[in-house]
Amino acid sequence: QVQLVESGGGLAQAGGSLRLSCAASGRYAMGWFRQAPGKEREFVAAINWSGDNTYYGDSVKGRFTISRENARNTVYLQMNSLKPEDTAAYYCAAQTGRHIGLRDLTDFDSWGQGTQVTVSS
Repeated sequence: QVQLVESGGGLAQAGGSLRLSCAASGRYAMGWFRQAPGKEREFVAAINWSGDNTYYGDSVKGRFTISRENARNTVYLQMNSLKPEDTAAYYCAAQTGRHIGLRDLTDFDSWGQGTQVTVSS
């Protein structure tokens, strides 16, 4: 059973920064998704197993950076230039099975419990 533990959420002002962490029980390709109330879960960013390739949703490109520290089985999401529309529950996800991509909900097999990010204007 894959375990994913997110941390780092909280309250930030518009224009500010937060860094999310996701500690996994093993090394996997990883992703971050977010879900605002009343909306579908949205792809934010993903990183492959080695860390050589990263992928971003259009709404966060240029503001968010995903990275990984393989020695700690930890993935980070650095969020800069935050906007009120970034307010959501953020979920870490791991790809433990064979999948083609790293952008869809169905490309990931295990999910964390989520951490809330709230951006005030």
